[in-house]
Amino acid sequence: MPTDPRNISIADYDYPLPDERIAKFPLAERDQSKLLVYRGGEIAESQFFHLPELLPEGAMLLFNNTKVIHARLFFRKPTGSLIEIFCLEPHDMAISQAFEQRQQCTWLCYIGNNKKWKEGPLAREFKIQNSEFKIEATRREAVGEAWLVDFRWTGGISFAELIDNVGVIPLPPYLHREAEESDNTRYQTVYAHYEGSVAAPTAGLHFTDRLLDELRAKGFKTEYITLHVGAGTFKPVSADTIGGHEMHVEKVQISRSNLQHIIDHLGHPIIPVGTTTVRTLESVYWFGVKLNDNPDLEAMHVLQWDPYKLETQSISTRQAYSNVLHWLEHNDADTLFGDTQLLIAPGYKYHVISGLITNFHQPRSTLLLLVSALIGDDWRRCYRYALEGGFRFLSYGDSCLLLP
Repeated sequence: MPTDPRNISIADYDYPLPDERIAKFPLAERDQSKLLVYRGGEIAESQFFHLPELLPEGAMLLFNNTKVIHARLFFRKPTGSLIEIFCLEPHDMAISQAFEQRQQCTWLCYIGNNKKWKEGPLAREFKIQNSEFKIEATRREAVGEAWLVDFRWTGGISFAELIDNVGVIPLPPYLHREAEESDNTRYQTVYAHYEGSVAAPTAGLHFTDRLLDELRAKGFKTEYITLHVGAGTFKPVSADTIGGHEMHVEKVQISRSNLQHIIDHLGHPIIPVGTTTVRTLESVYWFGVKLNDNPDLEAMHVLQWDPYKLETQSISTRQAYSNVLHWLEHNDADTLFGDTQLLIAPGYKYHVISGLITNFHQPRSTLLLLVSALIGDDWRRCYRYALEGGFRFLSYGDSCLLLP
């Protein structure tokens, strides 16, 4: 039975991060970033383009191919007040369906300067090429800290086209700057495909097409899964202990062929790129554990504390993933769509992964807890090494290859 993490003090996962160590802009070349290599307790410095020489032989890399949407929409009231509507996720429909809508849709949104939006709809006109369009936003009821907002627009374009042209890419708040044109490209991975994230899976920002080709040429397998990153990824742990923190829910998408390839690769190193990929792979495991007890579950929902309750029912990774594969076949589905609230913290036992490629994370964050669950207290040594060695931190910063 793993240690219950609820009593972990978040203050134990703090470290001093001076503002000048946070990378405000990306490097000119993605794969020129520094790479901290942690291997069995030893720490060394390399560069990201050396990755093919540093990975364990026969490793499979798993990538999150989510794409960041232009989630920030700005409206100006007749009084001059600027209102920001930050689209988080569609209401009552899948993300792909919401993007296909051509007249109206409803999203769960954060609203900036909400007190200035007293009542009635907000409207703005815009041009795409030489055609004129109009969008209208109507605020409905509050849902926690967010609001339901109805969007209506003219011109018959899809909502995806609308926000791509009118919206702004949402940079992390700790960059303390507005998005620039270059961020539209650089705050996306080169393999970004399925739209739906409001934050990039930043560990993947270091990869170039050339580096991916080199990895495949050297015999490393590559697989692509999808987890749409929510704004909650930046939510600080405000409670004193982890038990008081509510994890955000994120949407997961993984194909039947992904599952089969992972099963076929068990026994060889499986290395996810980024914490979102880790959470996806481990969440699928716990869904498989639930299916072992109840094969008739209608959908995948993994809750924050599931692993710490279900560990006594632990089964092999092969069995859990096979359960999910059989469930998809039984439901005549090619892709698993689900959601996860999984919290990975010290005391968690990893079931799928053998290592991790990730960036440096914020102090007192759940992502730091996830790293500590993998390499224990050595995270402190790694972060101290990086701070003393001039590494750049957070989303546009340098990277780590962690091989416990």
